[in-house]
Amino acid sequence: MTIQRTIYLLLGIMYFQSSFSQDEVTSDSIPLSYEMRVYTTTSVAGMEEINIDGMLDDAAWEAVEWTSDYVEFEPDNASDPTEQTKMKIVYDDKNLYVAFKCYQKDPATIERRMGRRDDFPGDWVEINIDSYGDDRTGFSFTASVSGVKGDEFISNNGNFDSSWNPIWYLDTNIDEEGWTAEMRIPLSQLRFGNDDEQVWGIQSTRRYFRNEERSLWQPLPPNPPGWVSEFGELRGIKGIKPQKQLEIQPYTVAQLDTYEQEPGNPFRDGSDTKLTGGLDAKIGITNDLTVDLTINPDFGQVDADPGAIALDGFEIFFQERRPFFVENKNVFDFRVGGGADNIFFSRRIGRTPQGSTTADSNLGEFDDIPVNTTILGAAKFSGKTKNGWAIGLLESVTDREYAEIKLNDDPTVLNSLEEIGEPREELVEPLTNYLVARAQKDFNDNNSYVGGIITATNRKLEENMDFLRESAYTGGLDARHNWKDRKYYVTGKFTFSTVNGSPEVIESTQTSLTHLFQRVDASHVNVDPTKTSLSGTGGSFEIGGRSDNGKWRYNTGGNFRSPELELNDIGFLRQADQISQYANVRRLWNNPSTWFRRANIGFNQFSQYDFEGNYNRIQYEINSYVNWKNNWWTEFGAAHKPRIYTNTILRGGPRWRWNQENFFFLFSGTDGRKKFSMHAGYVHSDAKQDNFSFRRYVLRFFYQPINSLNLRLVTEFERNPNKTQYVTESAFNGTPRYILGEIDNESLSTTLRVNYNINPNLTIQYYGQPFIFKAKFSNFNYVNDPVAKDLNDRVTWYNNDQISFSNDVYSVDEDGDAKVDYEFGNPDFAFVQFRSNLVLRWEYIPGSEIFLVWSQGITGLGDVNNDFGKIIDNQLLSERPQNTFLIKATYRFVL
Repeated sequence: MTIQRTIYLLLGIMYFQSSFSQDEVTSDSIPLSYEMRVYTTTSVAGMEEINIDGMLDDAAWEAVEWTSDYVEFEPDNASDPTEQTKMKIVYDDKNLYVAFKCYQKDPATIERRMGRRDDFPGDWVEINIDSYGDDRTGFSFTASVSGVKGDEFISNNGNFDSSWNPIWYLDTNIDEEGWTAEMRIPLSQLRFGNDDEQVWGIQSTRRYFRNEERSLWQPLPPNPPGWVSEFGELRGIKGIKPQKQLEIQPYTVAQLDTYEQEPGNPFRDGSDTKLTGGLDAKIGITNDLTVDLTINPDFGQVDADPGAIALDGFEIFFQERRPFFVENKNVFDFRVGGGADNIFFSRRIGRTPQGSTTADSNLGEFDDIPVNTTILGAAKFSGKTKNGWAIGLLESVTDREYAEIKLNDDPTVLNSLEEIGEPREELVEPLTNYLVARAQKDFNDNNSYVGGIITATNRKLEENMDFLRESAYTGGLDARHNWKDRKYYVTGKFTFSTVNGSPEVIESTQTSLTHLFQRVDASHVNVDPTKTSLSGTGGSFEIGGRSDNGKWRYNTGGNFRSPELELNDIGFLRQADQISQYANVRRLWNNPSTWFRRANIGFNQFSQYDFEGNYNRIQYEINSYVNWKNNWWTEFGAAHKPRIYTNTILRGGPRWRWNQENFFFLFSGTDGRKKFSMHAGYVHSDAKQDNFSFRRYVLRFFYQPINSLNLRLVTEFERNPNKTQYVTESAFNGTPRYILGEIDNESLSTTLRVNYNINPNLTIQYYGQPFIFKAKFSNFNYVNDPVAKDLNDRVTWYNNDQISFSNDVYSVDEDGDAKVDYEFGNPDFAFVQFRSNLVLRWEYIPGSEIFLVWSQGITGLGDVNNDFGKIIDNQLLSERPQNTFLIKATYRFVL
């Protein structure tokens, strides 16, 4: 049956291909050369300084010619664009100057939308600069016609990182021929070598909003093998000296928190205030290598995490949002297989304290535990040398964190107690040092690289902190090789880890959900309570390629994580003890036809094993994407999972089998260029015998009533019933009882984002999200034969005579002797959360900002028996939220 389904899917791809190919317009008949272009610039040092006003009327611009014409890249590759673009580049001792002339026959059609920095709204043009000359990294500067800046650091030959925020200058102008843009980029913001004559890679892209076209200065074929490696050349830069960057940015923050007063609680008197300050700095050690420093950083202007609940017990992965750690994060990226698993996860630094207190409410005690660990300081040393070494070093120290314990401040309450506690402080997080070191070396004409990473986490354990690991060390090696003009590639990684601690801590590591050495049916692992360290390995391998015409892409590979691999002290690892294999092939239609602009369809196969050799999973999936002629789009996919086993669902119990599953998804959206656009999506999954199902409904609305205001509203509803959701473990006559229940869980979230741009440097941004999650259990059962094919053989259902409910506790009389054999608590719950953030941001001079912030939050448990409407009325709208008001001011000194 599996082979038959595979054949059907492959035949479907062939039919889909033939149907699309009938109308596809190819570029084979278009006489175009993709040969590398060269532009020669000249110095304007000594001439009158160029005034950045967007007018392009300075005499210095006459020193060079305009570039050759741009060529369309998307959708109609290798053709003449609807509107032409030209570029000029000059330089002096301190700056690079770039001018663009973007022709547009009807200037009234120029789209002048505004947005946040790096939003790329409306019509825009950009330049990418590979000043390293390494064919892998670059710097991108984007000018929207409205004057909004975009800047990104490019790594790994095409990964754009918008967290990079250099200081540069931009202005634009609209005239009768179209629009123009003028840039001044200080050389201190770029990285280049000491050669007397520089040769840089450059590329320029223009977005013609009206037709949703992309045109390039350096022509490229569809789906090129890379981005930076395909740049044209900029020549003529002579005699410039590397500029060592030195920037210092002190800040100060005044904060007021207000909340509902809690009688008797000395920590909840209704309000708190705080005044603090710190320092950020960027120091150029050489022109190639930079040190970023932060002392006592503050991240009060950062959006809150979205609402989420995990019923499987695993940690939820949230993206890093703090600017210091987001900027240049790609330098330290070292993924372990697929998903979010990574040797370095920067949110471990400054994490929520892991300890708890001994505060006893019966003694009249209240505790106040800090929300985050204080980062005393952090430093990043990063850059890339002219001879191909990419280097990254991060060092951070977080402080001891103490929880404060005080007595009830109501004398009447204290007098009523038989025994009273005492005020004190208790340690909840130890002094910790984090270190990450990363290096990569290019060779083989920049077609290959090898690299490595090492991390270290060291804690000073004292007082009650002996439940934490004392130290953790991880490392890895990676390599990639491209050949035949990057048509083919092979890449691989190897990872290792060692954690150290007391026997009790290492035993806890072995029995954690990530490892589960105590699994009752696992013969390849066992818990050793005497160990004081644990070492593991991981790795991955992939080989792939593309066709000469860019119409096919394919890869196959695999990855593994040994049972002992542990990364979670400074990294992120969901589950160890896995061996995975995958294969992917995708057909792409790069040129428009009579009914679409571009399209693709792919087939994916995935399987998974554990280190005992158990064959746990196989999945076949087909997915497709079409960008229609009217610029609407559709995504569709479907998958068949005939085999699904898991080692974790019973939390240390035996391996568990799910019924086979089939799912499909369908998403579609209207033309995003319109003032109003929307997306709608649906995900549908069913398992045999109704073991479980999943439904997801998504609606997204986008509205831009005026150029300076845009709104985004996203609503998602999910329902995930499951007849065998894990509840708890008990025992019956010495035999483990893994108790499951039929869960009906639903979640609802709505996210609103509003961006209002008074001008490109003064913006107001709002983010708000209510999130509600309900889980209600019934039809409890226990595991009988965990790997049986039939669900009714897999579990045994309690009848009404065996189970009873009273005082929020379920009592089980399994053998019917009128005596309670075991009990478990009511697992029903409802979680309610609201988060909002209103930020006014003013960049009053380049690199210096003032933030006014108002944050609100509500978090609590709701009534699972209420519908969403009542939960919103009774809790979200009736409870008093916690408010945070803060003012943050920064000033950047460029020395």
